[in-house]
Amino acid sequence: MSRAAAAAKRTNHFVTINPATGKELASYDEMERGEVARIIGRANAAFLDWRKKSFAERAKPMKAAGKLLRERAEELAHLMAGEIGKPISDGIAEAQKCATGCDYFAENAEKFLAREEIKTDATKSFVTYQPLGVVLAIMPWNFPLWQVFRFAAPGLMAGNAGVLKHVSNVPGCALAIEKILGDAGFPEDLFRTLLVSSRQIDGILENPLIRAATLTGSDAAGRAVASKAGAMLKKTVLELGGSDAYVVLDDADLEKAATISVKGRLVNGGQSCIAAKRFIVTEKLRAKFEELFVEKMRAIKFGDPMDKATKMGPMARHDLRDALHEQVEQSIAKGAKCLLGGKVPDGPGAFYPPTVLTGVKKGMAAYEEELFGPVAAIIAVKDENEALKTANDSVFGLGGAILSTNVERAEKLAAEEIEAGSVFVNEAVKSDPRLPFGGIKQSGYGRELAVHGIREFVNVKTVYVA
Repeated sequence: MSRAAAAAKRTNHFVTINPATGKELASYDEMERGEVARIIGRANAAFLDWRKKSFAERAKPMKAAGKLLRERAEELAHLMAGEIGKPISDGIAEAQKCATGCDYFAENAEKFLAREEIKTDATKSFVTYQPLGVVLAIMPWNFPLWQVFRFAAPGLMAGNAGVLKHVSNVPGCALAIEKILGDAGFPEDLFRTLLVSSRQIDGILENPLIRAATLTGSDAAGRAVASKAGAMLKKTVLELGGSDAYVVLDDADLEKAATISVKGRLVNGGQSCIAAKRFIVTEKLRAKFEELFVEKMRAIKFGDPMDKATKMGPMARHDLRDALHEQVEQSIAKGAKCLLGGKVPDGPGAFYPPTVLTGVKKGMAAYEEELFGPVAAIIAVKDENEALKTANDSVFGLGGAILSTNVERAEKLAAEEIEAGSVFVNEAVKSDPRLPFGGIKQSGYGRELAVHGIREFVNVKTVYVA
């Protein structure tokens, strides 16, 4: 069946809405199950040839993809601004970061997956890293390019194929990624986009040609995918929610601490798993920290994402904005105090202002739940011990930060005391292709990026020669 004929059979649609204006952008037809199975079959056929390519042969199109990402950065940024309201400057930076990731794995995959000789009583014994096959990537909207490339760059360099089930409000971004990889010279069908709803995920995981899955999303989505994949005995890597704590120690430079904290809170308009969520300070620092924090949050320019001067656009969807506002109102009803923002603006679009809550305590939504938007929760404690205990008092464990002028002590606390996959000292948490990324507890398991990430979806094979 031709692609045109397959398209004619589709009945469900995805409609993208510009969150800054509320206007419809485009409509996409959902692929029917038979077409999905055929795409997966073709991806597997492409994999069988791709796996035999040398690392140098794989690196050539990966480097080309990085070049195209840089050349098309502004075009991609406008696409993201339209689909999710990401400011143009942030979108350009995201495309460029993806290019850096492509370059990094093109240059390092061979070293990361090199055969390892191990001395045993055998004549020869070694470990070799072999690709698995077709990996399903289930990705979110907040970093619609980076989330995909941080899987695709190491995954394709390892010799795997990929099929992408992107979230329904960024189909344009999903198709743009497929086009970039095709234009870069990757084999046809090695990486394909599946325009499907979440209803089809179980069926895709049941396909025997899908060998593993990676998901970035909510803990609820993670549980569902892990459960189904587990039943099929297929490996998963899950990067889920976060409620990152930034601990401000008593010796911190408060001006610097407030600057870093606001930067961490408003990354991607606060719509990031590793955005700072909870700010823990001792009671004696609270008043001054609040003053500086509110001042810096108030200075953030938010508005039209197409304006290059804008630092924060609308939230990605109205339902996400409304859910965040409900968390704010619930917290205030239980005694939190709103120092800034906290009101839904008049007019079109899914805008929500930078918001600061203080007096946040256990039992409030702002303490217990992930705040996925530009809302900061300030939590006052009596001393450092209580600060560390509060930081760890969360079902999540993705990232965190310690702010202090005593770097040696802060480093020790970061390494030994904070329960998270990443802890930064005197800097906002961020991902980097050179560093492993992932969480613990309900923030998921497994790692992306670096040598640890590229080894997640390979067969770690022992070879023993008597």
